[in-house]
Parts: sequence; structure tokens; C-alpha cells
Amino acid sequence: MRIAPRARLPVTGGLLAATLVAALCGLALGPLQIPLARTVDIVLSLVGLGQSSVPAHEQATIEIIRMPRVLMALVTGAALAGGGAVLQGLTRNPLVEPALIGISSGAALGAAIVIVVGLGSVLLPAAAFAGGLLSALAVFALARADGRTSAVALLLGGVAINALTAAALGLMIYAADDQELRSLTFWMFGSLARTDWDALRWLIPLVGVCCVFMVREHRALDALALGEQVAGHLGIDAQRVRNRLLTVTVLAVGAVVAYTGVIAFVGLVVPHVVRLLLGAHHRFLIPGSLIVGAGLTVVADTLARMIVAPAELPIGVVTSLVGAPVFITLLWSRRRDYGQEGA
Repeated sequence: MRIAPRARLPVTGGLLAATLVAALCGLALGPLQIPLARTVDIVLSLVGLGQSSVPAHEQATIEIIRMPRVLMALVTGAALAGGGAVLQGLTRNPLVEPALIGISSGAALGAAIVIVVGLGSVLLPAAAFAGGLLSALAVFALARADGRTSAVALLLGGVAINALTAAALGLMIYAADDQELRSLTFWMFGSLARTDWDALRWLIPLVGVCCVFMVREHRALDALALGEQVAGHLGIDAQRVRNRLLTVTVLAVGAVVAYTGVIAFVGLVVPHVVRLLLGAHHRFLIPGSLIVGAGLTVVADTLARMIVAPAELPIGVVTSLVGAPVFITLLWSRRRDYGQEGA
């Protein structure tokens, strides 16, 4: 149910507050339960706003293990959901997500090569990022003709590159032993267990800048939703805007996928849900997607850590179990609209 236009800003603030609560719960919950009051005390001490008096093992648990993981979940969810909203706006196709332009499958292939060949876990993020970047560049090359990038060709090129990387990934899986296959399985379904502060020091600024750029281009995306010809009359260079937004999307999504693996449905479902709440104007759609994507990824990771504790599920399994029914429900509720569009 879509809310009134005047309520969009308060609802966006409410979504932000809910995401902050989810982050605090992610810090407090786990095999070691830490009371929420102590969690807040620890967080305030870490940001220099107080002196913590909680037990040392609880402070170490949050500072060393949970805080980096929650921050990575926030960054990852924002990048995936924001990238999904941008790509859906650029292509005017609500079924597009970052994985469709080859980023996730290319990153999975790069990681698989490192794991199976045995080059060491240190090179895994770099190989995954390189794989995602190369796959995206290949899709762009296929979609570009006469100096322009076609939205339809972009989708078709993504399907082709995804099929090619899936075949190569299948060969890697066939050649893997049991231990390598377990590592591949967790990476292909996503995990935040490899998060550390060293990665966050460059991921947070990079993804933050990309997200700010996505938000700044909301007027251009609204114009493109009316068609390239109309956008041109409004003074929007559609090709230049598309190239800029595709670049920042690849950078943001490729960077996080290089560390977390493939996390499904966040980039597809979140923009749909936010669009139903806040409407199709990108001024609210993109910030709302960034906020909701971040919060839902934190919730999914918290559930992944708790459902089978002290072990953990891949976060991609949790997002798929939740995202697929939600997406099916959305499609079912709007099936008449899609039927009328095709008529």
C-alpha cells in the first residue's frame, strides 16, 4: 500500500530508525547473548562518547567480531539494493538486478579459480572483484554499438555472459575436492564471516561515495523513466548518465560481492517493496532502497548466525528463503497489471 506523498519523508526516517535498531540487535544477538543496554554502552565507548564498564569478553565480541560484520551487512545491503534500484530505473525493467549484468557470476568464477587452483585466501577478494569487473565490462561491450549502450542489449548480454560464466563455474566445481567444494558452496551462497576492519576501511568510503552519486542522479533517472527522447528534451544526456550510473553500480556491487559472495534477491526485491511504499520517484526510491537493503541484510545475517548456532547458514540461503516468497507475492498481486501491459 502506497503512502501519501507528504508522509514519504517521515516514513523514510522511520525506515532509517528501524535499520539502526536492526543493527543494534545484530550486535547484541548471537551464541553469546549481550543485553541491549550493554551493547549500546559498548557502541558509545567505541565511538568515543563514553567509557564502557561491561565485561571484557563482551566488549571484545562486539568490537572484534560483530561490529565489522554488522557494518559489512549494512554496506552490502545498501550497495545491492541501491544498485538494483538504479538498474531498474535505467532499463525501465522491474526484473533487473545487479546479478543480471554479470557482476555476481563473474565474481563467483574469479573466487572459484582461486579456491580450486589453491592460490590462497588472500587473493580471493581481488580475484572476485576482477572477475565481476571483467564480466560487467564484457556485458557493456556486447551492449554498446555506435557509441551507445542499449538497455535491451544490456540485458541480453548479461544473460549470455551469465551462461558462459556458469559453465566455467561448473567446470571449477567438477574439479574441486571436498574441502574446496565446501568453500565454494559457502562463497556462492554468500557469507559475511570473512569480514575484517582492513576491508571496511576502503569499502565504506568507496560504497558511500557510489551511493551518494546514485542519490544525486534521481532527477535524471526520473527523466529516463519517460523515455530517452523526453529526457533529451529535458536536457538530460541519457547515454552519459547511463554510463556514469553503470560505472558506480559495478564498483559498489563488485566491491562488496568480492568479500561476501553472492547474496540473492536483495537487489531485486527491496526496490519493489520500497516502490510500493514510497512510490516510483527516485528521490525517495533510491534512499529508501539503500536504507531497507541495509537493514534487511543485517536481519538476514543475524538469522543466519542464530538459526543453527553455533554453526551458521550462508546468508544467501536466508535471503532466498525470504525474498523468493515475497517476490512471488508481489508478482501475484500485480499479475493483472502485467497482463494489461502485455495486451
